[in-house]
Amino acid sequence: MLRKSATKDAHIVKIAVEFEGQIAQLIKLDQLQPLAGKIQELCNNWNITDPENYALQFGEQANFKYVTEKNRGEIKNGSVLRLHLSPAKITSDILKTLHSQSSNEKIKCLQDLAHLSIDLTFVLEFIKEQGLGIIISMIENPKSDIQILKYSLKSFVELMEHGIVSWEILETTFISRNILIIQNFKDYPLECIECALSNLENIVQNSTITKKYSLIEKDVTLENILRIIELSDSSVAQQNAIALVNALFSKGDETRKKQIANAFSTEHFRSIILKNSINTSNVGTEMAHQLYVLQTLLLGLLESRMRTMMNATDHDSMEKIMDLRRIAFDEFSNDKKFNNLNSNQNQEDISVRRGVLVNFSQYYKKLGFKSDINPAQDFIETPPGVLALDCMIYFAKNYQKLYIKTVHESYTFRSDEHECPFGRTSIELVKLLCDILKIGEPPAEHSNKFHPMFFTHNHPFEELYCKCIVVLNKTWKDMRATPEDFHKVFSVVREQITRTLKTKPANFEEFEKKISELNYQTITALKQQERTSKEECESTAPSIIALKEKISPEILDLIKQQRLNFLTAGSRFSKYTRGTRNKDKFWYARLSSNQKIIHYGDCDEKSVPTIDELANKVAVTDIKQLLVGKECPHMKGRKSVGNLCFSIVFDNMDLATLDFVAPDEKTFSYWTDGINALILQDMCSQEKNQDFKLLLSMEIKLRLLDCEGIDLSNDPPITPEEPENYDFCFEN
Repeated sequence: MLRKSATKDAHIVKIAVEFEGQIAQLIKLDQLQPLAGKIQELCNNWNITDPENYALQFGEQANFKYVTEKNRGEIKNGSVLRLHLSPAKITSDILKTLHSQSSNEKIKCLQDLAHLSIDLTFVLEFIKEQGLGIIISMIENPKSDIQILKYSLKSFVELMEHGIVSWEILETTFISRNILIIQNFKDYPLECIECALSNLENIVQNSTITKKYSLIEKDVTLENILRIIELSDSSVAQQNAIALVNALFSKGDETRKKQIANAFSTEHFRSIILKNSINTSNVGTEMAHQLYVLQTLLLGLLESRMRTMMNATDHDSMEKIMDLRRIAFDEFSNDKKFNNLNSNQNQEDISVRRGVLVNFSQYYKKLGFKSDINPAQDFIETPPGVLALDCMIYFAKNYQKLYIKTVHESYTFRSDEHECPFGRTSIELVKLLCDILKIGEPPAEHSNKFHPMFFTHNHPFEELYCKCIVVLNKTWKDMRATPEDFHKVFSVVREQITRTLKTKPANFEEFEKKISELNYQTITALKQQERTSKEECESTAPSIIALKEKISPEILDLIKQQRLNFLTAGSRFSKYTRGTRNKDKFWYARLSSNQKIIHYGDCDEKSVPTIDELANKVAVTDIKQLLVGKECPHMKGRKSVGNLCFSIVFDNMDLATLDFVAPDEKTFSYWTDGINALILQDMCSQEKNQDFKLLLSMEIKLRLLDCEGIDLSNDPPITPEEPENYDFCFEN
């Protein structure tokens, strides 16, 4: 009977409702009945005569979000709601104030509007009543009070954050107003600058009208943006400024991209970025992401060279190949033929040049080219294409002595079998660097892996190559490698480069110092240590297999408990709207200690909210299934973060799904494993498999410590034949 009664009343929740100046009411809310009837009842109890102007809101922990028929499923037993003016009533009051009242009242009204615009229900009502158009007009008005402009911009940013209205609606008057703020940023409050930068970035990113981009590109100079980064004390303004640069870069044509890249290659521009954005005590998540995007876009300009194969008729490229030979073997530098090649070319010179290529093929062989007759053939493969040649000639001209030493050491002081072919290894190294830095790939929306040292030099990729080619040559020597060991050497070099980059060296000198410490012997020791720690017991003895089967459930229970502990500690996730990441918007989710409730709610970038501070919660028993990757409804059609997204599907139709995009693969694996464990499904992440193998291997080794040195046969011992009788005699 009790079970039937509990099922019957499952749709009724016991809550408290507050109203300003009144004692809170404790009521039972029937989730199957319309909210309007309960609001009428509450208003009658408090003698409110116009219940049509009131609505329910969640508590302060949920930012006073309005309760609607769609989200009322979030109301649980013990929730505290409040009765407040409805979105329609507040919208009406705000519009009346903006049309007719004094400046002070308008400012107060706009302050409230900026706060109210966080709630989607209010925003929908405000936009429906043409409120957004009024805000745009106030921003466009050149006579607007500076404080009115400030809060109008803040309100506009919050209203547009929900993605309800297209950025295409904005006219050139609005764009010009924001541009004026950037051009004269010293005359405006910091909030105006932050909002104007954000608005212009969104217009560039989301507008398909070329005229709007051209207007912003023409009137917002890089000098304007850099001055804001240099003189502003606001990290938000700085990151919005870099975001605007990234938008102009990504949407510009090749000429514009090169202009921006050339500007950022100057010492003045780089020093401003380094001093004000990178060399700070704490680089925030969003700033790190924008710097990563800028780095990716700048390095992306190398893609065209990386994908261009060498053409034997390309005069400049052929000159570079001959310069490599001249610099390395300078005893021929006074040859008349070389001087002719540096003069204006004619048909006779071309034939001479061809003769030189043939006559000096022995030196191209010493340079390590596969094709010593025609080295241009070595640069046909793409990637790295002619980018490899660009790096080699940069090394030869900027580090001439080191280049000569590297080339001569590769063949002079080693036998033929241990010769390190400079040309071949250089081409493969450039290809490796392109792969590590993902040149040619668009920036990932969730990544913040920028490298500070790339902002310290006007030719960062070429500099990186110069440091790495020296390390490669030394590693080849340490390994006493032969041409057959080519791929083995590069597997070690990849480890050296990636491990050093993970330390985020501040400059190339620091990179050079750190990578020199990771010599072949050190890498071997580290890999051996890692291999030992992750080593799997490969024994096929039946006794070991039986032992594995016995302890496997214990290991799985241990992993399950660890995953649930991780969920209990909670994680911070970035907010996404329509598949697009919202800047500086985060939310937090964690499992209750009794593992029955998942609590979630908004948070900032640094704080770790307690369970009591998380306004929303869902019961584990309501979980129907877990979706991952492309199956998730909130990431359909998007590839960049699809491998990190997952959705919890509920039986309760009021909240269909709870959608996540994990910040990294570890968080993704731990949360999906934890959810699967809660709903009694198998944990299936790659991280779980790795942990299982590692823990099982360690446990097997611990249990076999006493058997060290004993040969564990694959066959069990032979059972002796039974005796004739069991009449054993025991003597004292």
